[in-house]
Amino acid sequence: MKPAGSDSGRGSGLDSGLDAGIAPGIDPAAIDAAARQLEAGQLVAFPTETVYGLGADAENPQAVARIYAAKGRPANHPVIVHIAPEADLAYWAAAVPDEARQLIAAFWPGPLSLILKRAAHIPDAVSGGQDSIGIRCPSHPVAQALLRAFRGGKGGVAAPSANKFGHVSPTTAQHVRDEFGPDHAIASILDGGQSAVGIESTILDLSRLATHGPVLLRPGHISAADIAAVIGHTPAEPDAAAPRASGTLEAHYAPRTPVALVAPLQLAATLARLQLAGRRIALMGLSTSIATNVAARFDMPAAPDAYAHDLYVALRQLDLAAADLIVVEAPPQVSLWQAVNDRLRRAAYDSAGILERLL
Repeated sequence: MKPAGSDSGRGSGLDSGLDAGIAPGIDPAAIDAAARQLEAGQLVAFPTETVYGLGADAENPQAVARIYAAKGRPANHPVIVHIAPEADLAYWAAAVPDEARQLIAAFWPGPLSLILKRAAHIPDAVSGGQDSIGIRCPSHPVAQALLRAFRGGKGGVAAPSANKFGHVSPTTAQHVRDEFGPDHAIASILDGGQSAVGIESTILDLSRLATHGPVLLRPGHISAADIAAVIGHTPAEPDAAAPRASGTLEAHYAPRTPVALVAPLQLAATLARLQLAGRRIALMGLSTSIATNVAARFDMPAAPDAYAHDLYVALRQLDLAAADLIVVEAPPQVSLWQAVNDRLRRAAYDSAGILERLL
């Protein structure tokens, strides 16, 4: 089963319905209108290569508060600030270490967020009250066009994923519409097609280099090995004193339907037992040869990057099946699958023990 609908393809135009402008999929009038809305303190949803973001002027605490209200996000949970490729990073950060400059040269624009010490004049609304700030430069052309139009490319857009807090992140404009409904507080939704990466950015803490070195707070498309190849050493795992960061709570990325991860060797037997118990099951798996009478299924790619691209589309589609449970065939437990396994583990966290209760 694969997703259907006009938003599932890449490269579609902007949600405004205006004709294409300066580049395929980019309407300059819609971009300019969205930039003016951000400058007026309103919210704008926009595509990035990772997921869709819900953006506000990062230097306007009242506008940032609207993000938290729309998402139902805890006030102490920081957001990531998105900047244009030409923006001055030193404006946002109190210090930019050599490791940051090396990683920026290697991976920006792209799906890497850096945690740095926050410049004193930047409001702490974006950092959940911490003295650090998360910053990244997205590579999606619509995001770049918006960031260049907003405050002449010198502003920053605070933008967590454009979904209710803890829910599955959106990778299409339609996902954003589905999440917030018709009566939402979003001034406009820019449509840039399906996000190419499909999961959130890697988050690397560089704010405590002298005491902890680089610390990988959230895995993503850019791996620990990729980072090590640039800065010369592998980032550490998160520690108890690490800064709070987006998407790092134990329960996150969850559909409304409970989720259970099942090892491949146990999958067929588990499905048989659930069906014998009369349970309605949605299946997300790699083993397409398993024939089973399920309410819905989504066959996932065998490569980790392709799996990540489809992950949130699959969870959202299976969530519509009115199933008792989404059964996910656990992917390989190896480093190449770290980011995918991280998202699946958090999606299933609140469903711990669900199999025992249903069987």
